[in-house]
Amino acid sequence: MLISKIGDCIKNSPYSREYIRKQMKISANTLSNWSTGKSIPSAIQLFKLSRLLGVTVEDLYNYIEEDSK
Repeated sequence: MLISKIGDCIKNSPYSREYIRKQMKISANTLSNWSTGKSIPSAIQLFKLSRLLGVTVEDLYNYIEEDSK
């Protein structure tokens, strides 16, 4: 299971949501959906966002393996 930490990384960044949105060339709705985990950025977008925020891809998401019982 992927757990999004994009919202936390955005809150801790020195950039406004508007600046991030414009740099990423995405809508406010898309950024909101990424921040809340409603949708997942493509691999390319994920790398661009991590570079913009100065964090690793792993900082943006946690992966937790679910027991397959």
